Amino acid sequence: MDCLFCKIAAKEIPAKIALENEHVVAFHDIHPQAPVHVLVVPRRHIVGVQEVAAEDAPLLAQILLAGREVAAKTGVAESGYRLVFNNGANAGQSVFHLHLHVLGGRALAWPPG
Repeated sequence: MDCLFCKIAAKEIPAKIALENEHVVAFHDIHPQAPVHVLVVPRRHIVGVQEVAAEDAPLLAQILLAGREVAAKTGVAESGYRLVFNNGANAGQSVFHLHLHVLGGRALAWPPG
């Protein structure tokens, strides 16, 4: 498979790892949009939200829990952080492997787009 995030999860491509376990890998974004910008990806390739199945519920919980843990580890849990899934090109998804953005470290504007 020629998926950038699969290669990072498999340690074929180096990344600044923030957290990893048997279900997910979290790493710092190379083009951060906030002082803290970490991506949480499942080790198993899923293209995006549209491909998530009901049986993926435990994996989605692992992704969210990892996002919370990343926020704590990076020091933004108390001040606030944003969790974002982009789905599809018009939403800003540029790597087609499901991933959660953990953003924080400054006041984040709303609406985001």
